[in-house]
Amino acid sequence: MVTLASAVGMALVALGIVLTPGPNMIYLVSRSISQGRAAGLISLAGTMTGFGVYMTVANLGVGALLRTVPWIYEAVRLAGAAYLLYLAWQAARPDGSGLFETRNLPRDSPRRLFWMGLVTNLLNPKAVIMYLALIPQFINPGRGHVLAQGFMLGDIQVTVSAAVNATLILAAAGIADRLATRPAWLRRQRRITGIMLAAAGLALAIGI
Repeated sequence: MVTLASAVGMALVALGIVLTPGPNMIYLVSRSISQGRAAGLISLAGTMTGFGVYMTVANLGVGALLRTVPWIYEAVRLAGAAYLLYLAWQAARPDGSGLFETRNLPRDSPRRLFWMGLVTNLLNPKAVIMYLALIPQFINPGRGHVLAQGFMLGDIQVTVSAAVNATLILAAAGIADRLATRPAWLRRQRRITGIMLAAAGLALAIGI
């Protein structure tokens, strides 16, 4: 089964990835600010379901298929890089908006919130990388039950991601209110978010 070192390593990697602004975080915070914490948590349920989908297909061998057909993985990687760079431009441009800035989004039903959260995560390049490239590094075939190890490591990643994103959802409105009275902080936050997203996109594009 999974060793303690693998579990801790997986938790640290998952924490580092979830703390980097990406499509999931941007969507969840935006929804929480515009429609309330309940809407953010429903959307979070959708994104966590997306992780479950990735976990299942990766552990059942689809990940191996993508690795043996390089152009499919390359297409996903480059599409993800382009999306991250687009988000970086949206955040950093002079009239852009930051992670915690209020914005007018339509009020959606719980069903739509869930499905939008699910689709956002299924199109999230960070999720693809996590399940196809990172989690397998923590699996030790010598300890047996490779499939069980994959699901256990995936559960650790989902738990860390859910905890961090739920905290952001619950705190988003308060942070947004504070930043709204400090325009300089908002500009800095936009620049920092843009730089982080651009760095992630470039790293993904060149295969780092």
